[in-house]
Amino acid sequence: MEKAKFGKKLIQIWKYSRRFPVIPIAIFCVLVFVAIFADVITPYPPNEMSLTERLTPPFFMPEGSTAHLLGTDNIGRDILSRMMFGARISLSVSLMVIAIATIIGTFLGMIAGYMRGRVDAVLMRVTDAALAFPALLIALLLGVALGPSFRTVVLALSALSWAPYARMMRGEVLKIRDEDFVAQARIIGSSQARILIKHIFPNVVNTLVVLMTMSVGLVILIEASLSFLGAGIPPPTPSWGSMVADGRNLFQRAWWISLFPSLAIGAVVLSGNFLGDWIRDKMDPRLRQL
Repeated sequence: MEKAKFGKKLIQIWKYSRRFPVIPIAIFCVLVFVAIFADVITPYPPNEMSLTERLTPPFFMPEGSTAHLLGTDNIGRDILSRMMFGARISLSVSLMVIAIATIIGTFLGMIAGYMRGRVDAVLMRVTDAALAFPALLIALLLGVALGPSFRTVVLALSALSWAPYARMMRGEVLKIRDEDFVAQARIIGSSQARILIKHIFPNVVNTLVVLMTMSVGLVILIEASLSFLGAGIPPPTPSWGSMVADGRNLFQRAWWISLFPSLAIGAVVLSGNFLGDWIRDKMDPRLRQL
């Protein structure tokens, strides 16, 4: 009976989570809170070393200590504190890259979709070229060429992240540009800029919000990959990717150095995808009726 009740409870939680994604929203709220208040809530400075406490296991292990809840790395830095500051780095990179990509991609995509003709052909060929290059490889080359830094990571990721926005916005504008309300705006003499901003842009915001939400986890994943490869955020600045790299040679002896940052990356990526799917279902009237 207890197992049956527990199973029904899980089913109820699952159905509720499909209507409202509690866990993904909670993860993003925690990420934003930690990123903003990292200076206040971290138990230790992120780069504070203590060689006498190096490779301390997490608190739930026999040799662990509550002084370092998630343990320490090979030079005695607190894993939890570095993860909190790493959340600030990851979120900052993600927000800046998405803002730049959204502005560039939305502008080019709307111009291409509305103007069509040669303008559309030229802009879409440039977009296709940007989409053809592997984003991680190009970002890695730029990171190596310009040197690892926060600015380099943002520049490298922004250089190619705009292309999916441009392609998506162009397709949405093509659907809308021949609608009756757009034709009426042309008849009354509205300028092209006014038509794009007042009449077309509000009708593509839903798609834009979904794409931005789903891009958060992807940008964080690519930033972590660059840091892992040594072309992202330079040490000793804490980054989830560099933390994973710090523990890769010590995984059998001190698995917690790499595991906890990896779990954080995976949780954010999955949360972004689930939240994006939920927003798409809520904003798309065709899916909302199913």
